[in-house]
Amino acid sequence: MAKVVPRCVLQRTCPSPGMQPVALQSLSELERASLQELALFRLQERLPGGPLSPDRDGSRGIKSILQKLESFSKERKECSPQTFGVPLAQVLSNDRACRQLQEAVGRTRRLCLQVEDTVTKFRAQRHKRLGMGTSCIRAPDGAFPEEPLSPTLLDRSCWSQRRGAMSVDSITDLSDNTSKLLEALQLSHPHELDPRRSRGKKKPLSLNPITWQVPRIVDRCCTHLETHGLQTVGIFRVGSSKKRVQQLREEFDRGLDVFLDEQQSVHDVAALLKEFLRDMPEPLIPRELYGAFLSTASMEGPAQLETLQLLLFLLPPCHSDTLLRLLRFLAEVARHAESSWDPQGHQIPGNKMTVSNLATVFGPNILQKEKPGEKDASALNFEDSAAIILVLQRLIEHHHSLFMVSPEMQCDVLRRLFQTDPDVIEYLLRRKFPDLSSEQEDPRGEDRAPSAVPGWTRSLERGSVSSELYSNVSFLNLDVGI
Repeated sequence: MAKVVPRCVLQRTCPSPGMQPVALQSLSELERASLQELALFRLQERLPGGPLSPDRDGSRGIKSILQKLESFSKERKECSPQTFGVPLAQVLSNDRACRQLQEAVGRTRRLCLQVEDTVTKFRAQRHKRLGMGTSCIRAPDGAFPEEPLSPTLLDRSCWSQRRGAMSVDSITDLSDNTSKLLEALQLSHPHELDPRRSRGKKKPLSLNPITWQVPRIVDRCCTHLETHGLQTVGIFRVGSSKKRVQQLREEFDRGLDVFLDEQQSVHDVAALLKEFLRDMPEPLIPRELYGAFLSTASMEGPAQLETLQLLLFLLPPCHSDTLLRLLRFLAEVARHAESSWDPQGHQIPGNKMTVSNLATVFGPNILQKEKPGEKDASALNFEDSAAIILVLQRLIEHHHSLFMVSPEMQCDVLRRLFQTDPDVIEYLLRRKFPDLSSEQEDPRGEDRAPSAVPGWTRSLERGSVSSELYSNVSFLNLDVGI
């Protein structure tokens, strides 16, 4: 009789050698969808009878939660403001439209300058010819020169964009701006992703990562405060000018390209960032997950961090990216909380904003039980307030590791995709094992680039994949447990 291996053992099988933790943002759209399902399944085991236990509906309950979270990323065209009080996905859509308009204006200006430069050169040539007389127009061989007598544009390539390439704004959205151009062009742009797509429909989920999605107001406020406010005592607690904050808010809401420089008050920018987070219709951590996040406050050690990580995997990409950008910024602020000394021995004052203080200020804006303006929206009991502060503290302190996907989880994702989408597994494996997946040679002696080949499950048996690669992906034969 065959020995039955417990599910928990299968889920914790050692990953393939050489596989390293990867950032959540580096996973493809298809992998992130599978990761969400796995995370939700494991959370139901960790939180039995808790806020994520849809026992009544079974699998339909799981789908309803995922569909609810996915709906937060859909763009809604009926919103008139550009930034405040607008769903996060719509803010990103408005930002993208503004950047595209700026690029179009920039291209028009460059074209006008190009035309002006060409016309100026033509006039100079014509004036020179008229001044020298007709006898000087002929070339030494008696023929007329080939110089044009009408202005011609120097470069027509700017009239049309490259086919199939992304706009520059999506490249500048990349995290740390370190990816190569080729990698950048392979990213899936938000407006190219149809939220209604699923594996069972004609349009499959993308095999490429999704671009870094952070609203420009969040990124610019964080960058400004990182540059000018880290040594400001009491940042986020000292009052600001309501008039100046309102002016900045109106400029962002009108879609203007607002630049925050040293002339802007640190306290005004800090208040602007808090207002944006406070007025979001759906907070960075969706209300569907409010109870689940708060339940981690009673956990300790690795169990708490593992549960928080699974919950973060459930966030829509735009919420996940924006939350990570904010947590990175808050960790940097907390790092400058205490006073320090420069090489000359001069004291550099600290901002006094420890992780606990920052969690107290931002916790109610990130974790909201009720919508702003609703009855009892601001009335939190002591237990919930303490839990919110503790949860956000853990997010700030461990954000580097919480948004990383472990090799074990990557293996489980690949196992599930091996069962549900075998036609694309080869492409994903070759991307994860670039050193082992050298290009194959076809019978005609030509190199064949790795691609998603239908029927790859049968090709394993035929040995078309190198034995070294197969030995590293043999874990796919195990059951993921779902």
